[in-house]
Amino acid sequence: MRQLLLDFTRAPAPTFANFVHGANAEAAHALESAARGEGAERVIYIWGESAAGKSHLLRAFVAASRAGARYVEGASFEEADAHGVLALDDVERLSEDRQVSLFNAFNQGAFERLAVAASAAPRDVALRRDLATRLATGLTYRVAALSDEEKCAALAAHARARGFQLGEGVVGYLLTHARRDMGSLMAALDSLDRYSLETGRPITLPLLKEALA
Repeated sequence: MRQLLLDFTRAPAPTFANFVHGANAEAAHALESAARGEGAERVIYIWGESAAGKSHLLRAFVAASRAGARYVEGASFEEADAHGVLALDDVERLSEDRQVSLFNAFNQGAFERLAVAASAAPRDVALRRDLATRLATGLTYRVAALSDEEKCAALAAHARARGFQLGEGVVGYLLTHARRDMGSLMAALDSLDRYSLETGRPITLPLLKEALA
């Protein structure tokens, strides 16, 4: 039971395979293609509200890229990071001097590929205008959060693919009592499936509550 509870709270490693697209298939495809070195665009800028999946996409981009690709949060960015293949999250958290470093590195062609994420579109992001303009020269995508209905449908489809049906109320309970990102929800469902097989009981709301107790 202790391991099951850990499974319910530990998010799996983000990949393109476990990213649920919703309305974001084009952004995911662009980043996956860039990770393979395809396409002429040197920079991809994604933006959207918190928990929409931006960090998942950036980490998946790094995981699918060649060795040496790096994921860095804006607050931790250093001048030494400004080269090669870089995924830069929360770019608006760059300090003023780090914004200058990123701007200069971009102008000098230091990046093979640069993927950045922010909470706002390039025209509205809290960055120097010259840097924001540079970051908007490639591909720009808004990452939209999945609705609860889309999450429910995705989880139900995942359950059917694994050969079981979800009892009434299971998905709704998961959405209110577990981590709400899709990677964690899928992992929780897989853990619940294993628990169901171990106990010989169907996946119902009482079983889920017992697993989380």
